[in-house]
Amino acid sequence: MSTVDDIIATHEGQMDKTLENLTHEFSSVRTGRASAAMLERISVEYYGTATPITQVAGIKSPEAHLLVIEPWDKSLLKEIEKAIMSSDLGITPSNDGNMIRLPFPPPTEERRKELVKQCRAIAEDAKVSIRNIRRDANARLERLIKDESLPKDEEHRAEEKIQKLTDLHVDKISLALKNKETEIMEI
Repeated sequence: MSTVDDIIATHEGQMDKTLENLTHEFSSVRTGRASAAMLERISVEYYGTATPITQVAGIKSPEAHLLVIEPWDKSLLKEIEKAIMSSDLGITPSNDGNMIRLPFPPPTEERRKELVKQCRAIAEDAKVSIRNIRRDANARLERLIKDESLPKDEEHRAEEKIQKLTDLHVDKISLALKNKETEIMEI
C-alpha cells in the first residue's frame, strides 16, 4: 500500500523527468548557433543498423555558426551527407573527403518567430504533461481515501503539496521558455 509521501515522491520524479525532456527538446531547436544536439535525431545506415550521427562521428563546433563532422569510418561520409540533406535541418553540408562542414546561417526574423512558436508548443506540451501527472497523483490520493487509510485533513495537505509541486514545475517551464525565446531572438 502506498503512502502520501510515496505518491508525492513518485510524481515529483515524473515532473522532474518532464523538465529534463523539455531541456532536451529545446536543445534540438535550431537557434542560429551550431549545436551537436541538432544532429541527434539524424541517423545513418551503419552495418545494417540505423545509428545516430553522434555515435559514428566526432562533432566539433570550431565557431558559433559551424559544425564539423568527422566520421571515424570515412566510408560513411556520403551516407552522413545524404542523411543531413534529407533531414529537416535545411542546411547544405560541405564534404571535403575527410569531414563534413555544416554552416549555420543566422535565421531570418520570420524563421526566428517560427522557432519561438515551435518552442511555445513544446513548452505547452510539457505543461500539459505536468498537469496530467498532477491529475494522476490526485487520483491515487482519492483511492487512498476510499480505502479509508487517509484522513480528510491529510488529504487536503497532500493535495496542496501536489499543487505546489505542479506550480513550481510549471514556473520552471515558463522560465525555460522565456530563456529560449531570448536566445532565439538574439541577433
